[in-house]
Amino acid sequence: MGYWVQCPMSNPLRIALVGEEPTDAVVIRAALRSMLRERPFILQQIFPEGSAGFGDLGAGWAGVYRWCHQSANRGGGHLRDDVRLFQNFDLLLLHLDADVAGARYDQGRIIPHADDGALPCERVCPPASDTTNALRTVLLSWCGEVAMPEKAVICMPSKNTEAWVMAALFPNDHAVAQGIECYSNPEGRLGQQPKAQRIRKRKRDYEDRSEKMEEAWPALASPGVLAEAYRFQLEFLEALLRLA
Repeated sequence: MGYWVQCPMSNPLRIALVGEEPTDAVVIRAALRSMLRERPFILQQIFPEGSAGFGDLGAGWAGVYRWCHQSANRGGGHLRDDVRLFQNFDLLLLHLDADVAGARYDQGRIIPHADDGALPCERVCPPASDTTNALRTVLLSWCGEVAMPEKAVICMPSKNTEAWVMAALFPNDHAVAQGIECYSNPEGRLGQQPKAQRIRKRKRDYEDRSEKMEEAWPALASPGVLAEAYRFQLEFLEALLRLA
């Protein structure tokens, strides 16, 4: 089946994912399975995997930046008007780790457009929301938007997706207990677990533990636990209601 094949709405929910790395898709898919329960869905990572038709955009957050601008250009300056995208998917998930707020454009070999939001835009944490709110504004600027289109949802873990992995797999770790959303290097904690339990940031390791991530999601995405997981869940479910 080709990338842009039309699918009738009676088929499973079609979700496109633009993210920094393939490992992010494993975590997000586990969260979606928990939220959607028995509802069938297809999650297709159109960037970086399966990004045929988008050209050589690079990788990581800089690749997300270029993808957003390319999609906005197809829509005459606005992501919401990218007809090719939204005719072929019911929802778009835009993933960007909150630690990007501490980056500079030149680190991604980017010469920013005049309308791009300023980087760095990192704020003191806690609360994580001060930084994620600032970075959301920047991400929207890359899309030519001031608010997220109805069929799009932002997924912005603080500081990065590995905070969600840590909280799901190692809930008793001291970094989780002390506030993993403000912990500077959640990925580093993955490799510091007991030898029999530690994992590396690679797709295979994450896939082997995806069921446990799915089981842990309701607890993570609860008020007062992981604020950005809770916000992602709320906004995703609100977007589903708009599709009804």
